[in-house]
Amino acid sequence: MTFDTRDKKPKLYFLIPITIAALIAAYLLHHGGANSNTIPLFALAIVYLAIVIASLLWAFFAQLRYNPYSYNTIYYVGFALFLFSVLLTHVMVLVRLLHYPDVYTADEIPHILVNSAKNYMLFSIPFIFIFSVLLFISNISLLMHERKRFANVLGIILSLLLIGGEIFLFKYDYYASGSQREIMWHDLFANIFAAIYLYFECMLIGSIIANMIVVRYKAPLDRDYLIILGCGLRKDGSPTPLLKSRIDRAIAFYKQQKTETGKELTFITSGGKGDLEANSESLAMMRYLIEQGIPENKIIQEDSSRDTMQNMRFSKEKITERSKNGEFTSKTKVSYSTSNYHVFRSGICARRAKMRAIGVGAKTKWYFWPNAAVREFIGLISEHRLKQAIILGSIITAYVALTISIYSH
Repeated sequence: MTFDTRDKKPKLYFLIPITIAALIAAYLLHHGGANSNTIPLFALAIVYLAIVIASLLWAFFAQLRYNPYSYNTIYYVGFALFLFSVLLTHVMVLVRLLHYPDVYTADEIPHILVNSAKNYMLFSIPFIFIFSVLLFISNISLLMHERKRFANVLGIILSLLLIGGEIFLFKYDYYASGSQREIMWHDLFANIFAAIYLYFECMLIGSIIANMIVVRYKAPLDRDYLIILGCGLRKDGSPTPLLKSRIDRAIAFYKQQKTETGKELTFITSGGKGDLEANSESLAMMRYLIEQGIPENKIIQEDSSRDTMQNMRFSKEKITERSKNGEFTSKTKVSYSTSNYHVFRSGICARRAKMRAIGVGAKTKWYFWPNAAVREFIGLISEHRLKQAIILGSIITAYVALTISIYSH
């Protein structure tokens, strides 16, 4: 698959009439209230879910061809996995219905839906457990190799939250007693908790898959510019091992392109001077490039940026200054070199700067990248807050409405 080959953003508006038609069909099937309509209702739900899942997967691959560095990439694949668990539940019930037709009625569908977030947590326990254990182990190794600071324990915190959330819901929802009103409030809290957990788990899985795809993608060997993103210096002003890996990856790409196509690219060393740094990251990267045999006239310094968004915006300004017409065009081929865990979010920043840059990922030590990936995930969920609040709020509202509707009958 090739990135950026689709002109139009994938839309899922066609699901609206399909959803309306499914609701009308469900109403007509359920209107008579006969138990004989139960199997057709479950079959209808399965067909509808299959269509939605297929649509999300189509949108996911279409999004990769349109813009792989997008939150939509995360949402499409993350929630497709969730809906697959809902589909699996309906299939299991339908199979049992075919053997024991009187076990379930059509009224069971709302109960399945309202428990879908909790069921998803149940289905994903093996993944959550394995992921959390590996994350915990890698974080302990990180603390043994690196200095002890809060940023280096984020993996431990996340692993405990993930496993703790599963244990809490299991113990809290295991048994409930009291009046119907008290049980309703109990279920409301359990479903809201599961909905929030569901959202962040889908975001986590989606972001892992999205980053794996963009890291494995090989940028075309036709680049005009290659931006190297800074990430801190030693006390003497020289690049850290992490920054060296980014520069070395950029040099390797430069040499490969020159050897296979004959086309030379220009480096942009992007990174300002921190408060406690002896010089700018840009200058340190330029010195290292020259030491490795890169001609100085093939290096542009961008030494004003303080974060990834500024890296992309200010680097684009440097490219624009060197262009013939003084403007950045889609014909300008740009890539950027950064650590493998940072490729996806850096790409999002590039697209916000209206620059179609393709990431080149540098390998990091096995014990370092999981915790760094957690920081990237936290960075992702801390951005686009309004959009995420709308989606999360809609999910919570749906589960609250389903829970209340069940107890109102």
